[in-house]
Amino acid sequence: MFETIKSIGEKFRIPGKLYSFDAITLGNINSTYKVIYQQENVGFQTYLFQRVNTVVFKEPVKIMENIDHVTSFICKKYPNQITLHFHHTDSGEIYYVAEDDCFWRVSNYVESVTFNSTEDLSVIESTGEAFGNFQMQLADFDGSILHETIPDFHNTKKRLDVLFADAERDVCGRACEVKAELDYIQSVRATASELSIRFANGEIPNRVTHNDTKANNVLFDRRTHRPLVVIDLDTIMPGMAMYDFGDAVRFIANTSEEDESDLSTVYFDTAKFRAFARGFIGKVKDSLTQDEIDNLVLASFSITVELAARFLDDYLVGDTYFKCKYPGHNLVRARCQLKLAKDIMNKYDELNWIVRDVVQNG
Repeated sequence: MFETIKSIGEKFRIPGKLYSFDAITLGNINSTYKVIYQQENVGFQTYLFQRVNTVVFKEPVKIMENIDHVTSFICKKYPNQITLHFHHTDSGEIYYVAEDDCFWRVSNYVESVTFNSTEDLSVIESTGEAFGNFQMQLADFDGSILHETIPDFHNTKKRLDVLFADAERDVCGRACEVKAELDYIQSVRATASELSIRFANGEIPNRVTHNDTKANNVLFDRRTHRPLVVIDLDTIMPGMAMYDFGDAVRFIANTSEEDESDLSTVYFDTAKFRAFARGFIGKVKDSLTQDEIDNLVLASFSITVELAARFLDDYLVGDTYFKCKYPGHNLVRARCQLKLAKDIMNKYDELNWIVRDVVQNG
């Protein structure tokens, strides 16, 4: 592996002598390495080398073109801020395909700490601030130049249409087990699909969206726990800013794990919602439309139903997409998300009041 890392560094014109490298085990998709070079008159410099999983990301060139557009724009606009920077090969590419067809990229390394989950409301607020700042940084970026690398990724209406079509086909004979889940999703189908329909009709702004707004995709200062930079831009695409907000609070305000089987422990934490909303809205309230702000809670409900439908659909067709640790894992995930969606709806008026209060009073 040393020789492989060394050769990749040469392709990306990294100066100095390869000193050491370590695999970073966080993340389930790409293979990531922390690589240290010893450079004359500089000392030790650290980089991130990543081998992209091209089974999951089938169009890595388009992904890297999106990342290049966005990171170059942010770097130029905010030269004094910590930003992601991806190195180019001597032929000007932001990626390199090795002889064994492995797809590589190299970026700067930011000394930091991440949080997979946290009860600290100040960290949650800072997470909202980081993703809100990311939206603000790209508010005047021309998103039309970006590739839609995963078509209909957050097209809730289409996701639900696929679910019910697969339930009708019932290739694994499992539909009878999930009648209650299908009945509930059918009962909220129109509500959950509303924003995606409006987006398709051009009624909601098409913005640059991250599409994986989990807390562990924000790097924090080790000492102050202030946000430094948003990472993991593989799913950056045109989309709805509201869904980035919704996906974040769906994850961070859940009182349980995403696959909790004891549904009595699954609730939507309004204190965590307020903390994230305060950070996010504080950054974007002057760049989002009033319509977008008014629908942040609906987006949170919609994307939670969407994810539940994706888990449930995968269960119906034989667990072919999401990795499962045990039989019925996808069904457990779906039921957990549906319990969360129901609690969001139960607290719908309170959550909308929180959004209005944050907008007015911070």
